[in-house]
Formats: sequence, structure tokens, C-alpha cells
Amino acid sequence: MITKDATISAPAAPAPPTEEPRHRPGKKRRAWDEVPRRHIYLPLSLYLLFTLIPFYWILLFALRPAGSTSLVPWPMTFDHFDKVWNDRSFGTYFQNSVLIAVATLVMTTLVALAGGYALARFDFRIKRGFMLALLCSQFVPGALLLVPLFQIFAKLQMINSLGSVIIAETVFQLPLSMILISGFIRNVPYSLEEAAWVDGCDRFTAFRIVVLPLLRPGLIAVGSFAFVHAWNHFLFALMFLSDQSKQTIPVGLNTLMSSDSVDLGALAAGGIIAAVPVVIVFAFIQKWLITGFSAGAVKG
Repeated sequence: MITKDATISAPAAPAPPTEEPRHRPGKKRRAWDEVPRRHIYLPLSLYLLFTLIPFYWILLFALRPAGSTSLVPWPMTFDHFDKVWNDRSFGTYFQNSVLIAVATLVMTTLVALAGGYALARFDFRIKRGFMLALLCSQFVPGALLLVPLFQIFAKLQMINSLGSVIIAETVFQLPLSMILISGFIRNVPYSLEEAAWVDGCDRFTAFRIVVLPLLRPGLIAVGSFAFVHAWNHFLFALMFLSDQSKQTIPVGLNTLMSSDSVDLGALAAGGIIAAVPVVIVFAFIQKWLITGFSAGAVKG
């Protein structure tokens, strides 16, 4: 018998099964993630400070008035730049350096491109010996080339001409440039050229249309390396150019120092003028530079 006070309780519904939390795979921890940040930033900050102090010191001497001992370039003056550019003929030196560096860049890139393609795509009897000779040539200092190059240029009546420096710089840069470009060409699949041949292209057309666009990082790396080396090289310009109107920036900087005294303001201004083109070049090509050198350095 069921009374009024009695309540009928329905059976409780079973609780939904609880899902176990899924393990989300996190990013793979790297070795430097476990290193405290101060152990990374402190050495980098010290290195950055060690690197930037000389640049600030050069700017300080170039921008502050002569005879000033202030650690801040104020009042700022550009008299030192005007002195080296006009009175010391740095405008002419700058033009000569640009001409030599650009011509060296073009000649080195073209010759190294042809030689690098031959090393990467053809097999010939003396290939290993030729590659070994290219590698061994990197151990030869430029000073050892002065006497034979001087004799050759003297017989060709090229002494005291910019062409002699351009040829010498190109010869000095070719071995490394050829090795880098050959390594970069090996990374381009040979099947791409074969497909172009099937479509009716000859070897040169296939190289120009298919391979050459893929070599942009390598060509930029090789060209920039040749440009910077030719811009900064001192020895060839000093030995092969005797006329002051044909001298380059590095030789012009050397003329600012004498045995009796050194004009620090003019020397600092000349150093900044010499560094600006290199900084501009690397600012524009930095994203291709590391890619090009790493790709050209791999083993084929």
C-alpha cells in the first residue's frame, strides 16, 4: 500500500563518461630553451658593446670639431668630410673604387658561372685534380702573386691602369667563387634541364630559362663577396697604380697617415666614407647571403 507521503524516485540517469584530457603534443624543446635567458643575452650584449664602441669612436672623431675632447659629437661639424672629399681627392678615389669593384663583380660572376656549371654538370679526366688545385689556391696569399702579375702587366703595358687591378682582383676571386657556384648548381635537379631539352631547348637556353633563375641566392652571395673584397683590397691598387688620380679608397686612407702626424678627424671621415657602400650592400642582400653561401658549400 502506497501512502500519499510516499514519493516515487525515478532511477538516476548514469553520468556521462568523463573524457580523459588529451595530451597535446607541445613543441619539441630545444637545447637552448633550457638555458636561462641571461646566459644568452649577457654575452651577446657584451659582444655588441665591444663591436659598436669602435664605430662610435670613429663617428665621434669624424663629427666633432678638431681639437675637441668631448665624448659627445656636439656641436656637430662636417668639415672633416669636406676636407677628405674635396681637398684629399676622396671623390676621385671613390669613383675608382666603385668602377673596380663593380667590374670585378661582373667578371668574377660570369667566369665563375661558366666554370662552375662545367664542374657541376660535366665529367672530365682532370676534374678532381682541377678541384684540388682550386682548393689549394686559397692557401696562396695575394702578395705572392705581385711579382708575376706585375711582369705580365708590364709586358702588356697595363701598369697604372684600372684594368690591371680589375684583372688581378678577378683572378684572385675566381677559385672560391667557382667552387661555391658549382656546389649551388649541383643542388638544382638535373631532371629540370632534361625536361627543357625534351621541350626543344638547347643546353644554353635550358640553363638560361630553368637553372639561372634558381641560382639567384648563389650569384648574389658570390657577387657580394667579390665586390666587398675588391672594394677593401689594398695591395693590388698600391702596386699597380702609381698615378694619384687612379688610386682607390684604401690607398687614399693610407695617404692620410704620415710619419710625423695623423689627422684623426680626416682619417675617421675617410673610414666612414669607405664603410658606407659595404654597409648598404649587406643591408640589401643579407636575406640571400647566408642562403647562397650555405647552399654553395654543401657537398655535391
